[in-house]
Amino acid sequence: MPVSSSTITTLLQSIQQAKLPLEESALQHVLTRADALYGGAMHWTGVSLLEHALGVLQILLPFQPDADTVTACILQHALESKTINTSELEQEFGSRVRSLISGVHLLSHVSLRNRNTGIEDMRLMLLSIADDIRILLILLCKRCYSLERIHLLPPADRKRVARDVLNLFSPVAARLGIHTLKQRLENLAFPIVYPSDAERIAEQMVQLQGRYGPFLAPASEELRRALSEQGIPATVVGREKQLFSIFTKMATKSISSIESLQDLFALRVIVETEEECYRVLGALHRIGRPVANRFKDYIAFPKPNGYQSLHTTVAKIPGVPEGVFVEVQVRTHAMHREAEYGIAAHWSYKEGGSAEQSLQRVQLQQALSSQHTVEGATSSAIRFADHIFVLTPKGDIVELPEGATPLDFAFQIHTDLGISFRAARVNGSIVPLEYELENGDVVEIVTQRTPQATSGWLQLLKMASSRSRLKRYLHAAHYEDDLARGKELVNAELKTRRLPQLDSDLSLMRIHDGSVLPVAEREDLLRKIAQGSDRVGSLLQRLDLLRPLRVTVPRVSPAKKAIRLQRKDALIDIEGDVPMPLKFAKCCKPQESDPPCPKITGVITRAGDVMIHVAKCKNAIRGNPERRIGVKWRKGV
Repeated sequence: MPVSSSTITTLLQSIQQAKLPLEESALQHVLTRADALYGGAMHWTGVSLLEHALGVLQILLPFQPDADTVTACILQHALESKTINTSELEQEFGSRVRSLISGVHLLSHVSLRNRNTGIEDMRLMLLSIADDIRILLILLCKRCYSLERIHLLPPADRKRVARDVLNLFSPVAARLGIHTLKQRLENLAFPIVYPSDAERIAEQMVQLQGRYGPFLAPASEELRRALSEQGIPATVVGREKQLFSIFTKMATKSISSIESLQDLFALRVIVETEEECYRVLGALHRIGRPVANRFKDYIAFPKPNGYQSLHTTVAKIPGVPEGVFVEVQVRTHAMHREAEYGIAAHWSYKEGGSAEQSLQRVQLQQALSSQHTVEGATSSAIRFADHIFVLTPKGDIVELPEGATPLDFAFQIHTDLGISFRAARVNGSIVPLEYELENGDVVEIVTQRTPQATSGWLQLLKMASSRSRLKRYLHAAHYEDDLARGKELVNAELKTRRLPQLDSDLSLMRIHDGSVLPVAEREDLLRKIAQGSDRVGSLLQRLDLLRPLRVTVPRVSPAKKAIRLQRKDALIDIEGDVPMPLKFAKCCKPQESDPPCPKITGVITRAGDVMIHVAKCKNAIRGNPERRIGVKWRKGV
């Protein structure tokens, strides 16, 4: 359904009032495109997606957004429609609009529900992901608009959404110094999350208003007139402290009555110059009675978010009831805009906006860095500095390091998903395995029934944890096959060299580079042979199987016959000249016959020694034939 002319007219009037130089034809194109993409789909607030986007835009307009921001705001639901991907968005509207829409789409899924990440880390994540203030502005305005229509949600969902606002989005607005959005979010969310507290504080405020009457407007006028008489032209407005601010201050100070607070009522004095701010301060302290230890100079020492003003608490101001303390904030017009719009106050839609964007990114990072220092969150800041955040098709956020691939994503979700990986769709398009993911990408993994993970994937995985999971799978899945193949290759080489074959305990491999290896490490050596990461010849050299060995039987004193016989038994040769330690069996004692028994045999023990038996020894005959090895007396014995 085409966008109605009345909708365009109303929107153009709002844009003109905000003094934004947007062309009607460009706006018409964006609205028509959004209408086609959304196709009449409804938002949970009970309005169409297009009407929701335009409602968010109305809240955004006082910040004087540029054309790209207006376009991104209207198309903020484009990626939800599944009818267009980021590449197509970039082709049609440019890279900056695509980046804004992707950022808003990603951050719209941020919630504390079912998350182990701490609240502080979640706030830092919001700030770290958005390197463009416009993304956060659209997001905060979006939360405001949704809260105004939250009554359509079930009670539990209302409270969840409102709690996210108080814990995540309102503090982010405060860090950026955007007071208008912070206050609006808190006023909407507080009664939903804390209904009884909101009602109690509101009742106490009504009682105070009934006791004192509407004094702020008359007092503001009297102060304005008094300053004018002293040659200081100023704008003076009064305000009452917001309910959520009262609630948090009462909780911090552990008090139950709002009358214990000295800043329930405030007057704001706005002048032209910084010099006039200090002149107003002097006049205030002459007109009323300043309260000790209640003065703060945020002009000389601004807050981390850039806020500047003079704060002082004064009693006995003309027009203010007796016993009522009033906090007075003194600032210039520039400081006031900074306080209301924070970092966004510097946004410009004029030519040279790209330079202004760079300035804003610097300011955003400075605000974030200042907050890290103030709140001791440096470690979290470092963690988020080089990380990206992508979405699953269901909208869950997955944190990954920069440079991560779809394969990394799959293994981070679950090892089973990783090993079953066949292909990946990013923002609806198939991408290669080595594709590097970006903030806001929607990643979908296509799997196959039979896992076909290979060791070649190890080169494609950027995350150590992903490589570790793949290695564990490959080790378990191919262990027996690799072991059998490695044993087969080594035995083939041993046969060629007319050396004995490997037994079940791999006794020939017991000594490796001079060290005794447990069976598990001997098996690992065979698996390396099977996988091609080691060579059989090299292994045999390290096992010292190629060097001829002459084993000398220990000699003892000639005083005994056994010793005389062992002297004749000076040398024994092992078949194939295999270098292995020798022992004489105690059961048949082949070395004690005179002359020595002509026929002997060797049996490889579990310890890797060769036990010498008489050839007819029953123990040798009953043993495992695979463990037998040929031995003989050296010629001349």
